Amino acid sequence: MDAFFASVEQASKPSLRGKAVVVGGLGPRGVVATASYEARVFGVHSAMPMGQARRLAPNAAYLVPRFGLYRSISEQVMGLLRGLSPLVEPLSLDEAFVDLEAAGAAGDAVAARLVGERLRADIRAVTGLSGSVGLAASKMLAKIASEQAKPDGLVLIEPGTERAMLGPMPVRILPGVGPATGDHLRRAGITTVDEIAEAGEDELVRLLGKAHGHALFAMALAHDERPVVAERETKSVSVEDTYDVDIHDRLRVGLEVQRLADRCVRRLRGAGLSGRTIVLKVRRYDFSTLTRSETLRGPTDDPAVVREAAARLLDSVDTTGGVRLLGVGVSGLADYTQEDLFAQAAAGEGAADFVAEEDVPEPVTQEEAVAERRWPAGHDVRHAEYGHGWVQGSGLGRVTVRFETPAAVGPGRVRTFRVEDPELEPAEPLPLVPGISGAGARM
Repeated sequence: MDAFFASVEQASKPSLRGKAVVVGGLGPRGVVATASYEARVFGVHSAMPMGQARRLAPNAAYLVPRFGLYRSISEQVMGLLRGLSPLVEPLSLDEAFVDLEAAGAAGDAVAARLVGERLRADIRAVTGLSGSVGLAASKMLAKIASEQAKPDGLVLIEPGTERAMLGPMPVRILPGVGPATGDHLRRAGITTVDEIAEAGEDELVRLLGKAHGHALFAMALAHDERPVVAERETKSVSVEDTYDVDIHDRLRVGLEVQRLADRCVRRLRGAGLSGRTIVLKVRRYDFSTLTRSETLRGPTDDPAVVREAAARLLDSVDTTGGVRLLGVGVSGLADYTQEDLFAQAAAGEGAADFVAEEDVPEPVTQEEAVAERRWPAGHDVRHAEYGHGWVQGSGLGRVTVRFETPAAVGPGRVRTFRVEDPELEPAEPLPLVPGISGAGARM
């Protein structure tokens, strides 16, 4: 599924169909979560700083994510996938692997293609959006095929053609080859998948290390034995916030960590889990990211224990110069708790460790942050007189709303109100209308 968030926004807002749409955090530290195809023409892409996106595409619509709506549509699509096979491995809201062989639906290439075409038709019929499908004998190749199929297409890699297809492709096409690995290979004169295979396994191990070298050589030969795993075990629960302005006040930093610890515990309890390892993440003014953790003697879901541990971890972090992001997480998860951990936590008996990570721009979930604001751009509202609409923007005590629904044929009218107008209130998203989507609003 490509440009998922932007596609949903275009399908639900008639005035944005065929227009450049960018979804993500809108503050000075926000990043792009998804850009529509129309926005990509200007060079906007996911994980780009929002400020840079605005410079490239100043006339695009910039919207805060509506994760509840995205999840509901994702569940519809995942339901269709599970109707094909008992083995479905979701990777995110908008992507999944499906093992057709497990359902007896992949007898040959013709049968597999028919399944893929039927799936694309079903996705459009149920959601009003389009999907891209990659069919191949392994997860790696199916992923590559689905990228080639975008937008709104289907690509099947015939058995026996894998090596010939992969050979001329750039090394970045392979899983695990990011910018750093790609640059390392390029400096060694390796720029294509064929050149990886020609270099040989020993050379790759020398360049990249044993594990990475072996894995990359196997992928270059089109070998990928990873099975489709239906259920992925939750490994951690965490929350984090990015701040529009660096926090310099140490007391404020401490209060933010306590607040994040409480939010993390609420999520933990909501999932019926507890955990042994408390993790603190601090991204400083210079983009350096520090992660510190403390492991308890047993699992807990006690907010006091998590707060105390997070506070101790913060004591060992230098925040001089300012903090731009804070996060608190719990890992080592279990479905039970150990009740006598408070004294241990207060006594500081846990073992702490320190890891410095490379800072990489990454989309930051804004769902809980925007909930604290009344009128986030792109979110739904209802007016007593004008009906359902969505926020185009707000500021200086005013909020501008476009009144339209997914079923409307053309753009709706625009009105501006005082932010405290008693007749205007936040609303739940309306469902998409199957068969109606914007030009270019493809997944």
